[in-house]
Amino acid sequence: MTTCRRRRIPVSALALTLAGATVAGGLTACAAQPDPGTVTVLNSATDAKEHTANQAFFDTCAEPLGLKVKQISVPADQVATKALRMASSDSLPDILELDGSELAQFAETDGLRPLAETGFDAEGFSDSAVSLGSYDGTQYGVARSVNSLALIYNTTMLADAGLEPPTTWEELRATAAALTQGNTYGMAFSASPNADGVYQFLPFFWSAGGDEAHLAEGTGGQEALQLWKDLVDDGSASRSVVNWNQQDVNDQFVSGRTAMMVNGPWQVPVLSAQDSVEWAVASIPVPRAGQDPVPPIGGTVMTVPKNSDADRERNAGAILNCLNSEQNQLGWGERVNNVPTRADAAQAYREQNPELAPFADLVATARSRTAEVGTRWPMVGDALAGAFQAVLTGRSSPAQALERAAQQAGE
Repeated sequence: MTTCRRRRIPVSALALTLAGATVAGGLTACAAQPDPGTVTVLNSATDAKEHTANQAFFDTCAEPLGLKVKQISVPADQVATKALRMASSDSLPDILELDGSELAQFAETDGLRPLAETGFDAEGFSDSAVSLGSYDGTQYGVARSVNSLALIYNTTMLADAGLEPPTTWEELRATAAALTQGNTYGMAFSASPNADGVYQFLPFFWSAGGDEAHLAEGTGGQEALQLWKDLVDDGSASRSVVNWNQQDVNDQFVSGRTAMMVNGPWQVPVLSAQDSVEWAVASIPVPRAGQDPVPPIGGTVMTVPKNSDADRERNAGAILNCLNSEQNQLGWGERVNNVPTRADAAQAYREQNPELAPFADLVATARSRTAEVGTRWPMVGDALAGAFQAVLTGRSSPAQALERAAQQAGE
């Protein structure tokens, strides 16, 4: 009887392990032979309804190809460690679904196959979606649908006050102040010291001209920090925003304790299920009238880990082609309340879901978090979180906070 002893490999070495396991094949001693007719997918679809819906799309695409698809679903924060374990036993999935912000660290070590080499057809996708799945000019991943952030507002509160949704920062401050009364704040956002807060800060940072590669340069970053500070100092936003994640913000909105909030389409099911608040969606306010907002683009991307079996890679590419047809993207986008990434599917989504059209418009001008700084993004994100936390808690001025952030990010 042969036993297999697995070597413990640090999680930080995951991408390198992916490259080594797929290219060098050095960890193959105890690997089981994969079923040539089954395409394996590692994802985070642990919710039973999402898993079942996912499987239906996979089956529809696989059956005409004479294939089957098997999902291996783990919580989102465990996808990387699960991939590590699979790499260490040379049993990597045929399709690896990653958060878009994680793709760069995998692609950098040559562990992913460029999608063009799998037979994937990348024509017809939005520029922002292509950017989300790309590293160093090469597309390694594709998102079936994406999300971003918008301004969600209580239509009754604004109508009773005779107000329209604000479109500029000046209007945002004035509208938020006018809507603040009693136990209700005019505005809510997440400024938590983690990914939620950073994601919500980016529309203001980028729209003002902030540069994540040069945090202390220019005035855009300072202006964005000052806006958030002004909203809190005005009393238009709670000082508790430094502790709220995006779900907490939505809870404040649904309970009537805020009239407006920054949030994403993932809140739509909760908003639609409640009867106490009438709501609508508008674009993120910009520093000056006529500007385009620049929010972050978010979502997962499906990638193809390198495999010595070219047929398996081509099967994965064929599944991805089918999943990303106009019809399938539209169906999936409506299922998860996210915007399809094909231009034709996004337009159909906009027409069929007019109440969510602002999300589709915002995705068109959205940016990938890793497009400019690549694998440095986690460090940059942490630095930005430290900056707005310091400003909102009164420990630093915007300029000082960004100087410190630049040093923390290794600039």
